[in-house]
Amino acid sequence: MTNAPATIHGRTPALMLGLATLGFAVNFWAWALLSPLGPRFKELLGLSAGQQALLVAVPVIVGSLGRIPVGALTDRFGGRVMFPIISAATIVPVLFIGVAGQTSLAALLIGGFFLGIGGTVFAVGVPFVNAWFPPHRRGLAVGVFGTGMGGTAISALTTVPLVRTGGAATPFVITAVVLAVYAVVAWLVLRDAPGRSVATQPLMERMAATLKLSITWQACVLYAVAFGGYVAFSVYLPAYLQTGYGLEQADAANRMAGFVVLAVLARPLGGWLSDRVGPVPVLTGVFVLIAVMAGVQALTPGLMPIGTIAFLTMAAALGAGSGATFALVAQVAPSDKVGTVTGLVGAAGGLGGFVPPLVMGFLYGQLGSYGLGLALLAVTAALTLALTVTVIRPVAVHRKTQQVGAR
Repeated sequence: MTNAPATIHGRTPALMLGLATLGFAVNFWAWALLSPLGPRFKELLGLSAGQQALLVAVPVIVGSLGRIPVGALTDRFGGRVMFPIISAATIVPVLFIGVAGQTSLAALLIGGFFLGIGGTVFAVGVPFVNAWFPPHRRGLAVGVFGTGMGGTAISALTTVPLVRTGGAATPFVITAVVLAVYAVVAWLVLRDAPGRSVATQPLMERMAATLKLSITWQACVLYAVAFGGYVAFSVYLPAYLQTGYGLEQADAANRMAGFVVLAVLARPLGGWLSDRVGPVPVLTGVFVLIAVMAGVQALTPGLMPIGTIAFLTMAAALGAGSGATFALVAQVAPSDKVGTVTGLVGAAGGLGGFVPPLVMGFLYGQLGSYGLGLALLAVTAALTLALTVTVIRPVAVHRKTQQVGAR
């Protein structure tokens, strides 16, 4: 069944969406705890720049790759079970790091590895939310759920101040308490949508079948560029602005925050537009904007106003593209494999954010300019645009025709 009733035992789709989005934000808050403290650990433990980068990268990598099995498990057991499990499991590394894990790099890496569990929650929420809404409303619903990625902003804004005012363990203890409260509430209140498709194949068979779906690989490419681009800019933009434009650290950080907020707000807009006109037209417009604005920025214009306009336009496009990608997944992927597809696509998006900063840093070191790196982004967006209009569009049109015929 794809059309869930408006209520079930007092549970409405809106309530389920709200609780899922809250769970996404809380777990992402926990997932991002180490990043703001990277400079502190570097100073306290005498870490090299490479060790600091590794410390921050470990939970991100684990959280990205971990979405693959977690998405498959969600197809089998449902979000009602998986949301509390992921939230409760994340409490363990959060408390370990807060209470005992800040004395050595090895302890931080072990804690960071298991902290990655929190980052897998994305692959729980998409199939859970998807099942609660009919096809013509899933784009907006999944886009609203996607705003939970703003949980990383909670960590960025609160972690360092809490350490300064309450001590090294304070942000970790507070986050653990919030996770525990959420896990209990989720267990008591969350319910899977009535009539949701339950995967019955063994895990490995289901993974193999999902890998054979063309939408899996197509959506992986789309999300690696859209969400990967967002991740890359959210990580690298301050360094770019400081090096390329000579901004102070605080000014660069504030501009990066504006970029992130705009991208987060644009994500449900991308889903909403996908419900109205279809995900493919939205994705087409998104990659046109990214290609054009990246090309403009490759020329290194002045920051005011052209550079600012280019970056903010790319922020909105990347956010909308992330929302539209999962609107496409909700439309095209088989209902009993949405979680498995989401896990693979989510992993591609998370990992896609690692490549651009490495390329940008390398090219700047070689050429003393970021222009070529942004030109490569423009070319990548253009190639993704070509994939969207030539390969993905016919698949989406065919699937929509099938859905209309089935009503």
